[in-house]
Amino acid sequence: MKIKIALLFSCAFFLGFGTSNAQFLKKLGKRAERAAENTVLRKTDQKVSKETEKAMDTILNGNKKTKRKKQNKTKEPREDQESLPNNTSESETQKKPGPSVWSAYNFVPGDEVIFFDDLRDEENGEFPSRWDILKGNAENASFEGENVIAMKHESIIMPLMDTHNYLPEVFTLEFDIYFDVKKYSYRSNYYLRLGPEIGSHYFGEGNKNWITAITIKKNGIKFSTDVNGVRKNFQDAKNELEELGQGAWRHIAIAFNKRSFKIFINEHRVVNIPNLGFKPEMFSIGYSNNYASDDEVIVVKNIRLAKGGKKLYDRVIQEGKFVTRGILFTVNSATIKPESGGVLKEVAAMMQDHADLNFKIEGHTDSDGDEEYNLSLSKQRAEAVKQALIDLGIADGRLTTEGRGESVPVANNTSPEGKANNRRVEFIKI
Repeated sequence: MKIKIALLFSCAFFLGFGTSNAQFLKKLGKRAERAAENTVLRKTDQKVSKETEKAMDTILNGNKKTKRKKQNKTKEPREDQESLPNNTSESETQKKPGPSVWSAYNFVPGDEVIFFDDLRDEENGEFPSRWDILKGNAENASFEGENVIAMKHESIIMPLMDTHNYLPEVFTLEFDIYFDVKKYSYRSNYYLRLGPEIGSHYFGEGNKNWITAITIKKNGIKFSTDVNGVRKNFQDAKNELEELGQGAWRHIAIAFNKRSFKIFINEHRVVNIPNLGFKPEMFSIGYSNNYASDDEVIVVKNIRLAKGGKKLYDRVIQEGKFVTRGILFTVNSATIKPESGGVLKEVAAMMQDHADLNFKIEGHTDSDGDEEYNLSLSKQRAEAVKQALIDLGIADGRLTTEGRGESVPVANNTSPEGKANNRRVEFIKI
C-alpha cells in the first residue's frame, strides 16, 4: 500500500514558506513511500531473566482474537492513540508482525493526563492547533498512515498551555520521533528543552544555574547541567538502538519525581539521575541536522503529558483500587502495546509481594464509536490484561474481569485529555 504524505502550505503563518519548501514536501512524500517498512526493534535486554522475557513475548505480541468493529456512520473512529492507514483494514493491520518485546521496560506513566495530542482532528498542511512555534517551520502531515507534526531543520515547537510553569512536581512525558536514513543520519538530533529559552535554560536566583537542551539521538542521550557551581555531564548510548534499516521510530519516555529524572528510548533507560537539581517548568521539542537534505523526514506524534505517580500499593490501601492509563492497546483490538510492560510488571510484582491481593480488572473506553462495540472491546481488553498477568505468574483464581465500555466516564469526552483519561484499566480489590 502506498503511503501518502498530504502536506499543504500555511503561507500566512510562516515567513518565507515558498517554492523551496514546496519542493521539500514533495520529496518528503516520496521519502515516506520508501520508508514504509520500519525495522523490527531488537529484542530482549541481557539483564532480564529468560522467564520474564518469554512471558512478555506472549503478552505483547498478542494472543487474543478480537472482533472487527462494525462501521458507524454517525461517530468518529475508535478512541485509541493511533489511526489505521488509509485504505487498510484493521484485519490487514493485525496480520503484520508485532513490535519486539520491551522486557526490560519499567517506565510507568503518570495517573492523570494533562496534555494529549494525537492530531486526530487536524487538517494536513495547517499549523498544529494545539501548539506554538518558537523557531522554524512545522505543520500537520500524514506519514505511514498516521497524523504527525512535520518539521524542518532548526525548528522548535511547544504546546499551548494555560500557565507558564505547567509541569508538576511529579510528571511523565512521552512522544514518538522518527529518524530517517541518510548519509549523515548520525548527525540527526532532536532536542527537548525544559524551560522557555530556545537555547540553554537558566534558572535560580540570579540565573546562575543552567541546563542545556537534551539532545536525543537515534541511540542515546546527551546534556549538561550547572547547579550551584557544580557542572555535570550526562550521556549514554545503546548499541541495540544503533541500527536503523529503512528508518525507525523511537519512543521517548521521561519521568520526573521531585528530584529524580529518568529518560527511556524505547525499552532502554539511558538516563537515571537521583537529583536533577531543579524542577522543569515546561517543554518544547526541536530538531537540528546541519547536513539535513531537503527530503529528510522529521516528524513527531503521540505527545502525552501526565501528572502524579503514587505507588500502586499505596493507592490500593487508601482507595481499595487503582486506575492506570499506562496499559495501551493497538487500534480496535485487545493487543497490548509494548510500552505497557512497565505497568504490567509492577502490578505482577505487587501481587507476588502481597498474596492477599485479588483484583477485578475493569476495562473502560471513551465515547467515540458505537456503544455496544465499546462495551465488547472493553471486555476483551480486560481479559487480555488478565492473561498478561497470568503469563507473568499470577494465578488465574486471583483475577476476574468486567468490561464497562463508555458507561463510567471520569472526565468529559469533548477534549483529547478527557478522552485519554476515560481510556483506562481499573484494578478493584476483591
